[in-house]
Amino acid sequence: MVEGFPKYLSVNYRHGEEEGPGDYPSLLDKMDRCVDTCLTGLEQYENPAVMWTGGKDSTLVLYAVNEVAEETGREKPTAVLIDHFQHFEETLKFVERWAGRFGIDVHYARNEDVAAQAEKPGDEIRVEDLNEQNRREVRAKLGYGEETFPFLLDSYVGNHLLKTVALNDALGELEIDGVFSGIRWDEQEARADETFFSPRHETEKYPPHDRIHPILQFEERAVWDATWRYVVPNLVEGYPEGHVPQSRHDLPEGVDLSDLPVSPKYFEGFRSLGSETGTVRGGDGPAWLQELETTTERAGRAQDKEDLMQKLRDLGYM
Repeated sequence: MVEGFPKYLSVNYRHGEEEGPGDYPSLLDKMDRCVDTCLTGLEQYENPAVMWTGGKDSTLVLYAVNEVAEETGREKPTAVLIDHFQHFEETLKFVERWAGRFGIDVHYARNEDVAAQAEKPGDEIRVEDLNEQNRREVRAKLGYGEETFPFLLDSYVGNHLLKTVALNDALGELEIDGVFSGIRWDEQEARADETFFSPRHETEKYPPHDRIHPILQFEERAVWDATWRYVVPNLVEGYPEGHVPQSRHDLPEGVDLSDLPVSPKYFEGFRSLGSETGTVRGGDGPAWLQELETTTERAGRAQDKEDLMQKLRDLGYM
């Protein structure tokens, strides 16, 4: 960890307490708060990183951080992608393509030891075949007593080993002191009490660092509004401001799907990009055209139970 952390920081860990999306009623209000949070994060942290999944939320955060970095003459942070070995193929291709366009480095956080024990999702992994660190995570931290567990992201043990452990190892390896994350208040009850700057200083759980949350104040609809109003027109040359495609075939002349900083899976009806084995489409049309306000965004992700999410967050997940 960066020497002297967190003594060199001057951030308000209570900023955002008892607030919600309604405290930022317009898209401009939300974007202003986002930019201010990004600026403070870049000013305060010596070695920050951006969590990037290739999804809409983290891509909006990455866009905002990069824009602020360019405007202020600061170095763009490294992006960290948790590669849990069960991504949609389109997600990984999207990340590779846009990493080059953003001009950023991407660190792929992987738990290679777990992946080496299975050939395909669903295979049973013997706990005793794991290395010492992973065995300790399973037995001591999770209190898991079974002899095997499935190689699935959408399970308690699999999620912890493939995502949380991989993330914590990456934060320690890279000596990250601040992590820009794309979580939102409205996304889950487990995240509803987060603040814009959130400490993670318990050394027995994870490498000490802070979480930085520039888009807490966004609802799902607002993320898409910002994507089509700001992100796409600013990054795609010749894209007409105000055009929101009604399908993958409704793109401006000269613009291809691969030109967009929007995963093609969203055009297929997915509203959340979890794992290829555990995520289903939210509807027939593109994500932004679906009924977002009265349906659950992450209903298509099998592992998404509130009690599970809270346990994983206590162990260091986002």
